[in-house]
Amino acid sequence: MTNSPIKTEIDFSAPGRQVGILTVPYSYNLSGWAQLQIPIATIARGEGPTVLLMAGNHGDEYPGQIAIMRLLRELKLEEITGRVILIPSLNIPAAKASTRLSPVDGMNLNRCFPGDPGGTVSQIIADYLTTVLFPLSDVVIDLHTGGRGVYFFPCAHMHLVENLEQRQRMAGATLAYNTDLAFLYSDIAGTGLLPVEAESQGKTVVTTEMGGGEVTTRAIHRLSQEGLRNVLIHVGVLEGQEQTRSSLDLPPTRWVQALDSGDYIFAAESGLYESLVDVGDDVSAGQPLGAIHFIERPDRQPTIIEAPSSGVVIAHRGPTVTQQGDIAVCLAHDVPADVIATFASSNKR
Repeated sequence: MTNSPIKTEIDFSAPGRQVGILTVPYSYNLSGWAQLQIPIATIARGEGPTVLLMAGNHGDEYPGQIAIMRLLRELKLEEITGRVILIPSLNIPAAKASTRLSPVDGMNLNRCFPGDPGGTVSQIIADYLTTVLFPLSDVVIDLHTGGRGVYFFPCAHMHLVENLEQRQRMAGATLAYNTDLAFLYSDIAGTGLLPVEAESQGKTVVTTEMGGGEVTTRAIHRLSQEGLRNVLIHVGVLEGQEQTRSSLDLPPTRWVQALDSGDYIFAAESGLYESLVDVGDDVSAGQPLGAIHFIERPDRQPTIIEAPSSGVVIAHRGPTVTQQGDIAVCLAHDVPADVIATFASSNKR
């Protein structure tokens, strides 16, 4: 049972295709009786896994939203064995405003879990996922980019969960995205993340970081869309032949990780950020990664950000204008062989 005030006419137990909305009650200055309407759809046929697909957790991250909208229109009922629940724009006020935080309550939805049915709009949405949609699901897919703040080398990523059976399921689904890099990350910017809550419920959780910024290339859209379909085939909810790196004539996915706080390098001063390396570049300890220039002191030499160790640049600053404390570079390192071994046969792609 749930105490959530969110309502929907979707019957999650019913077969067939349904398209509807989740209604979240709230008030604002021009309407005391308002509701936030979040589009949602289900496609269900027969017995099989339930996969929850979401994007727009942060509103300024669009490739995943487009990928899920395409799937909603393109998936045929006869292709499905099980159930797919699709929410293209989870944080729809932020998606409309092109913001990371919800303009309704100023909160980061991805820091609101497990949520609160009596809290703000973001907390209510988080609670509904925690108490209603996650328990229904076997697989939870949460699609991200770096938004306007960070540019990532396009990758699928996951947490290194303790349960080895769950870890193997997650590794297999992560690899099914067929990205060049697969990324193990840590939570350096707070708690209350959506993937962590889903992981705590034992779900197979797949997340992505598909670039970032206002411009999305055709290559990233294609990777987002084709990778998502391949994951659905991999987990058994969508018919079709799963593609592997080998079948695509690509080298194996490279597993990298940034699990130490020192892998996340922050700007010590405000200024204009110049990238001196590209995401995906391998770098050496001491190599310059970026420079911060000072518009009020053009005669001053820029501050150089150097690599504290060797590794691969998985992400760097998105906007040129940079404030003190903004993330400048995320440096990843190859995952040790003994850790990769815990992914078992899932790693052979």
